[in-house]
Parts: sequence; structure tokens; C-alpha cells
Amino acid sequence: MPIKIYEYSNCSTCKNALKFAEARGVKYEKLPIVDQPPTVAELKTMLGHLREQGFDFKKLFNTSGVQYRELGISEKIKAGMTEAEALKLLSTNGKLIKRPFLLTAKGGTVGFDAKTWGALL
Repeated sequence: MPIKIYEYSNCSTCKNALKFAEARGVKYEKLPIVDQPPTVAELKTMLGHLREQGFDFKKLFNTSGVQYRELGISEKIKAGMTEAEALKLLSTNGKLIKRPFLLTAKGGTVGFDAKTWGALL
């Protein structure tokens, strides 16, 4: 599996993550998360990795994003949004996904943490 990094070009955290990868000479595929969000299959793969870290599907959401608040996602989750509904929504709206979104053969993670990224890259 090639290394995939879904990012948003105006995101400073994404910029830092890409610099981190480049400083280590990592070859990766950079994908624009807003224009080309991860597929449902990729989101399911990521969710599997997040579960290994003790998280559930809520960790996939960019909870600080404007659209998260505007669409009332927190309330929808509390009202019983299913995992399948969440994955379908996320696969069609990259602004709702926590970024950067890193998938590798070793695993995956959302957000940027140098220790976690170092282990995956």
C-alpha cells in the first residue's frame, strides 16, 4: 500500500505533517481532502487503526471545523448516528474529516503527532 496523506492546503497542521514526512525522505501520495475525500473503504481501514488506539468513529470528525458545527454533527451523533451513516457522510464531505489523514501499510492516524507519524512512516 502506498503512503497516502490527505491534506488541506490552508491547514498549518497539514503543512507541518508534510514537512515532517519530507524531512525523512518519505515518498507519499498527497491528496486534497476537500476535493477528493477518502473513500468509505479507506475510512473503514482508518477506523480499524483508530480502534486499535482505543477510539471510535467520532475520532474521524474534524470537531473544530465550521461545517461540523453548522451541520450539528455532535447532536446527530448523540441522537444515534450510526457508524455507516458517519462513514458515508465523511466520504462525501472532506471538510468534516480530521486532518491530516495518514494511511500507510503499517497503519493510519488522523491529526499530526510526530511520535505517531514517525512510527508509521
